[in-house]
Amino acid sequence: MTSTRWRKSSYSGGNPQTSCVELSNTLDEIRDSKNPTGPTLRVDVVAFVRAVKSGQFDQAAK
Repeated sequence: MTSTRWRKSSYSGGNPQTSCVELSNTLDEIRDSKNPTGPTLRVDVVAFVRAVKSGQFDQAAK
């Protein structure tokens, strides 16, 4: 049995208070880097990255 390894976003800068995600070595799960024992989100990474880059998750300014 192989355990999942996680890679933190390079944008985190090592700051534990920074809102960042980690990506599993299997490239099908992401999780909140501040909550490593919390839930994970199973994703199609290619589609997810494409959506992030296109701004689909950006919040409208209030």
